[in-house]
Amino acid sequence: MVQTVIFTLLLSCGLQFASSAKYEPTWDSLDGRPLPDWYDKAKVGIFLHWGVYSVPSFGSEWFWSHWESGDEKTVEFIKKNYPPDWTYQDFAQQFTAEFYDPFMWVNLFLKSGAKYIVLTSKHHEGYTLWPSKYSYSWNAKDVGPHLDLLGELAKRVKARGLHFGVYHSLFEWYHPLYLQDKANGWNSSNFVDTKIIPEMKELITTYKPEVLWSDGEWEAPDTYWKSKEFLAWLYNESPVKDVIVVNDRWGNDSLCTHGGFYTCSDRYNPGHLLPHKWENAMTVDKPSWGYRRNAVISDILTPHELITTLVETVSCGGNILINVGPTKEGTISPIFQERLMQLGSWLSLNGDAIYESKPWTAQNDTSPSPIWYTAKNETVYAIVLEWPSKNVVSLEHPDIITFFTQAKPTVTLLGDNKNKTLSSDSSDTQVTVTLPDKATVASEWAWVLKMVPTKSI
Repeated sequence: MVQTVIFTLLLSCGLQFASSAKYEPTWDSLDGRPLPDWYDKAKVGIFLHWGVYSVPSFGSEWFWSHWESGDEKTVEFIKKNYPPDWTYQDFAQQFTAEFYDPFMWVNLFLKSGAKYIVLTSKHHEGYTLWPSKYSYSWNAKDVGPHLDLLGELAKRVKARGLHFGVYHSLFEWYHPLYLQDKANGWNSSNFVDTKIIPEMKELITTYKPEVLWSDGEWEAPDTYWKSKEFLAWLYNESPVKDVIVVNDRWGNDSLCTHGGFYTCSDRYNPGHLLPHKWENAMTVDKPSWGYRRNAVISDILTPHELITTLVETVSCGGNILINVGPTKEGTISPIFQERLMQLGSWLSLNGDAIYESKPWTAQNDTSPSPIWYTAKNETVYAIVLEWPSKNVVSLEHPDIITFFTQAKPTVTLLGDNKNKTLSSDSSDTQVTVTLPDKATVASEWAWVLKMVPTKSI
């Protein structure tokens, strides 16, 4: 259990001291802040990419950039469907959100089994989903739906006991102050001083999110973004200083190195245990974060693929942030709803192996079948991703053989209402567990063996 103990200590080394700690604007100081423990316990979050790019809903959320850079498919799409003088700003009037129902969204999120929700407050296009005074006439209150979209969702999410978070892009593709600072080789910081820092503080003080998911950092160093100074304010003075978590996207020198939890890259899934808490931010629509009208069913993760990614991530100590892109009308497409509810159905049976779990000494098994492990206290869970031949699971990792030899665990199948003890047998080379007939089992996509020691190790 050594790895499990170490990982636990890394995440919970004295949160009672966090509120009294004073953090300096240096990475040595900021990186020493413990992550609030709610985050590691939660494991599962929902990501929502929603903005003006949801109107053309073609290609991806990078539509504007692709258009300006002359991407052939994007240019042809515009030429065929819009007048010659059409601009990206013209799309904002069609971002109507007339069917936006945050109550329905939150009900879906609850059914999915997610514990935290992260909404794009502002993507690289610069359009904000709240009435920011630092984004005059380019926000959801002034143009488009004429609503505080972010505020409405924040209120509903918090009211139902979920954690609310925001994504925020540091850079904006075509903001003149940003382009001026860039042309100056980052030796000026007018964009950061007059736009970004005040905007982030407005976002934090107004909506009090528990996640700040930064992005758009990669063109400039953290010194240009004044990230360390902002994070010191966030940890020392902000109204969410004791509960907020942040990621690692604070400059072109901070990714997978500094910050709170690490993201390292989009859809990051290393397949092995990391010494630092991390998150796999990934998409149900494989090519895109934003909604696409031209998506086809083969672009969408199957329930098995989604659950496999969840299991691999959590077994290796990560959280998973599952992205779906709402439409310009404010709906979540039926295929995304179905996938989230299928995930929730699986978690309702097997969540004991996911929520508040820790990595075990082994992350996955060496047997031919894909099997991943998690642990909670002394209990070990084996998550079987493919139903075994003749209903017999073979576990071959040396650690699981030692566990059976020393702990003599009882084995049950999560989701079995009768909680029947399964037959198991161990040898020097493997452990075998006999499952019930598949037709009698509730879970459809992956099956969890719960192994509880009867003897102390």
